Amino acid sequence: MVSLSLSGAKPWLLPLLSGILIGTSYIPFPPWAALFCFVPLWLFWQRQTRLREVFLGGLLTSFVFTLIGFNWVTYLLHEFAHLPWPLAVVGMLLYALVAHLFVPLAGVVWFWGQRKFRWPEPLSLALMAMITVLCEAYSLTLFDWNFGYSWYGAGLPIYQWAEIVGFKGLSAATLLCNLPLLIAWRKRKQRSGQTIAAAVLLGFLTLNAGGFWLKNRLPAPDDQFKALLVQASIENSEKMAAELGQGYRPEILRRYLELTDRALLSHRNETIDFAVWPETAFPALLGEEFANEEYPAALSQFLKARQLALITGAYGFDRRQGLPTNSMFVLNKNGELTPPHYSKTILLAFGEYIPGERIFPAIRKWLPPTGQFARGQGPTQLLQWNGYRMGGQICYESLFPEFSWALADLGAQFIVNATNDSWYGTWQEPYQHMYMTLARGVEFRIPVLRVTNTGISTVALASGDILERSPLHRTWTGIFEVPYRVHPAPTFYQRWFRLVPGLLWTVLFLLLALGAFGRKIDDRQKH
Repeated sequence: MVSLSLSGAKPWLLPLLSGILIGTSYIPFPPWAALFCFVPLWLFWQRQTRLREVFLGGLLTSFVFTLIGFNWVTYLLHEFAHLPWPLAVVGMLLYALVAHLFVPLAGVVWFWGQRKFRWPEPLSLALMAMITVLCEAYSLTLFDWNFGYSWYGAGLPIYQWAEIVGFKGLSAATLLCNLPLLIAWRKRKQRSGQTIAAAVLLGFLTLNAGGFWLKNRLPAPDDQFKALLVQASIENSEKMAAELGQGYRPEILRRYLELTDRALLSHRNETIDFAVWPETAFPALLGEEFANEEYPAALSQFLKARQLALITGAYGFDRRQGLPTNSMFVLNKNGELTPPHYSKTILLAFGEYIPGERIFPAIRKWLPPTGQFARGQGPTQLLQWNGYRMGGQICYESLFPEFSWALADLGAQFIVNATNDSWYGTWQEPYQHMYMTLARGVEFRIPVLRVTNTGISTVALASGDILERSPLHRTWTGIFEVPYRVHPAPTFYQRWFRLVPGLLWTVLFLLLALGAFGRKIDDRQKH
């Protein structure tokens, strides 16, 4: 065990400090320490002589920043898994131990390489940074966050560079900036250290100035539409009861219809092109085979009477797999379903499926209340109505850039994201998820409409500007006039989607080759 004496504990303050710096630099906090948050941990790793301490230092950092930046998991476990608060806290602690193992993994890989190949110090530092960046980029986590989103959350124009490198590229650049600042800290009493720190600051200011330029050079929109977003704030208990056929369906549908009607009446002199309801907002099955059933028929009559088109989350049914789907449907102004509809592809583990169930079917007997949904076919088609080409995505599918990349390649004019964030409370997660979703619009320069059950519902323009935001856990409606490009031009990031990871791997291999070449020269000189 690591000594807990005062002298023994002192070195561990460095990884602890890194954990605090990272955790307090992620949404909803400002990214005040993002450019130097790994410096204390890297200093700690350099001073270690044993692999165990390197691993434990990385684990301490990841544990602390997960507790600070993602403590909403406690609320999720209490609300979603129905765990008592003490057990939810234990679950949070376990999650913090395993959620971001990329940090200790990076330390272990670097330390092993350093011991085996005896890299000279400058090369060792560069490899430490590159290995950390790549481990972060390919980390396995349920919530695919990165350091780039924080710049968007803070509203700093540097986030505009996402149209060139994506938010993952911004994240990599943010982490790499920790390297010169590490060197600057070590040389802080020398002029060279001060020069390096000043150069990083100047580069950061220059990139922000470039962000203003990127935004101002965007082509002007050539069309617009007006959308009504409806947030009914349905309680989880009511949604679950409706899903299980235990009531509340009439009440939920009535609430959505009344909110929509009220918004239409208050804007009776305006033309609303379509309304949007959140994920699984419609509390019954939709599809051509269910068109004459009670709830679909009532919805159809409502839309026809008001001549209103609707995009809504609803349950569908996959006859091939014999399972329900979490889907998004388009209904025209006559209340008729307009194909195609989209079914969620990236399902929520333990919410919409049980991992490993196909291999071990008996698992479902142990977890009978867990949802069981069929997977969709992925982003292979766009939702279409009245000439609009809409990229449909449900909930945290927005966190995966490759999903939105496929929609953009299909020619999506804008993205419609339907979400239910009611499991997460009002702290951290709603803000994190919102910025991560709207970030896709910056990368591909198309608007994003995000409508949720409990908030935050809003619209972000292709420029990244975020319009009115809904309150959390309150009923709300918002009408948005959204300018867009009929034929949006592909961004550099869209055209060269795999460029940044390719560059990172190339730099890593070049550094490794440099180390191997230098070692051969040293061996020859010794002999």
